[in-house]
Amino acid sequence: MGHIKEPKGVDFYVDSKPLTAEDLQLINEAITYYKATGRKMRPNAPKKTVISKKKRKVTA
Repeated sequence: MGHIKEPKGVDFYVDSKPLTAEDLQLINEAITYYKATGRKMRPNAPKKTVISKKKRKVTA
């Protein structure tokens, strides 16, 4: 992983938020699921919608 230099005159601050009990439980469930199945857990993942494209007529 490379090092990213800050531009001159710009300061980046990173504040971390404490995890809630719900967040910790979700993380624990995801780790347990991964260890049991070897797959990533996708909780509440939005369903993908398929947008059909209009077919164009090709004329030669």
